[in-house]
Amino acid sequence: MVTGLSRAELTEQYLDEVKRRGISAGELVSTQPESVGLQSFYGGRYLSRPLFLGHEETEQLSNDILTMHAALISLPDKLYGGDLAAFGRAVGLSDAQVSAVLRSRGTSVTKQSRADLYLDATGFKLLEFNMGSALGGIDQSDMARALLDQPVLAEFAQAHRLTYVDTMREQVNNMLVESGFERGSRPTLATVDWPASYETLEPYMRHFAVRLDEMGIDAHVGHIGQLEVRDGGVWLGGVKIDIIQRLFMLEDIGDDQDALALMEPVLDAAARGEVKIFTPLDSEMFASKSALAMLSDEANRKHFDAQTLASLDRILPWTRMVRSEPVTLEDGSQVELIDYVLSHQADLVLKPTQLHGGEGVLLGWRADTSAEQWEERVRAAVDGAWVVQRRIRPEVEYFPMPDGDPVPWLVNWGVFTVVNGYGGVFARANTVESDLEVIRLKGGASVGCCLHVLPPDSDVEPGTALPIK
Repeated sequence: MVTGLSRAELTEQYLDEVKRRGISAGELVSTQPESVGLQSFYGGRYLSRPLFLGHEETEQLSNDILTMHAALISLPDKLYGGDLAAFGRAVGLSDAQVSAVLRSRGTSVTKQSRADLYLDATGFKLLEFNMGSALGGIDQSDMARALLDQPVLAEFAQAHRLTYVDTMREQVNNMLVESGFERGSRPTLATVDWPASYETLEPYMRHFAVRLDEMGIDAHVGHIGQLEVRDGGVWLGGVKIDIIQRLFMLEDIGDDQDALALMEPVLDAAARGEVKIFTPLDSEMFASKSALAMLSDEANRKHFDAQTLASLDRILPWTRMVRSEPVTLEDGSQVELIDYVLSHQADLVLKPTQLHGGEGVLLGWRADTSAEQWEERVRAAVDGAWVVQRRIRPEVEYFPMPDGDPVPWLVNWGVFTVVNGYGGVFARANTVESDLEVIRLKGGASVGCCLHVLPPDSDVEPGTALPIK
């Protein structure tokens, strides 16, 4: 039974309603917050409408992303006999990074993740999978609330039974559950960045700390060099910390023993139970694109059941490590990888395994990617920390603009998972006209949220957030 309209139908009807009422894009985003913190992070570039998802579409997407999360975290056991260090080396971690992971490992892998996807003509397709506490877009729910302050969207949400996930409150629940604190206990938390990027990110961190404080977390901000391990605990200034929310990442360590030394006292304190780290560094191993290549490799399909394979086949494009060896294509034929990659440049993208946010990505089909550049980069990547991935051709989404009719945009759908399951969607987008195909905040992307149709038996008030379980 189909319950409510689909993504495409909701989008078409909402755009028609905005046009009928003669509402400008400026009016639609006029209720978005304008704090210094948000301006510093998002640049005030808000999408003029939410994305939409039908009920069945939400259920399918949620199931596929949760299945992907479970498949990724099962890889050390399935492929390496539970040897986490061997898995870490296989996904390209340095010795310093492996050491950091082993010293900070939690009892279970965090449920907090964000899968970044394009929507093509056949459905959602994965670009990368991010895991941990350094995920942008947690505050997409604030954007949803602001857009719903506009009567046109509020009325549309009522008419079509639309809701959204309060991802920020879900993250607070993640912090409490995964760190072992009860609701209402008001633990003291330090949101901690790496020293080199702290000055840039501090305004946003302070904005985020205020929001956490409103939701029952006593939040403070700093960088890891400001933490002190003493008197049986970890301190930020004169405040003893219960939970460290880390914004620093494994890539901040790289192969730098000095960077590892900066982190070691905190990792040791966590190992002694003097502080909780939300989320431990092991989460980032599973976010490596090398792990996606393992899932994509037909040799590993025997480790997963039919339901998992069907889910992975829906959303995971063909992905391989850059190696001089035979590989199997989607149709079952075998080719030499390097020869194939060089002769199918227009169908492939080259990506570093550990970096995020589009850093280091080379799109083979771009007019400004010459055959010579492609070959040079591919050959340099052989046996290194690089993957090639099948090109995804995304469908466009239309958004109202300040001048005239809606125009087409390319959208990166950032789908969160949380302790309670599906965690909402953070949208980043560029206009097709901009010709920017790697969608990222540093490249000037605009940001937004997603509303989805409630299940038929839900008693949640349309236009409000889903309650925390």
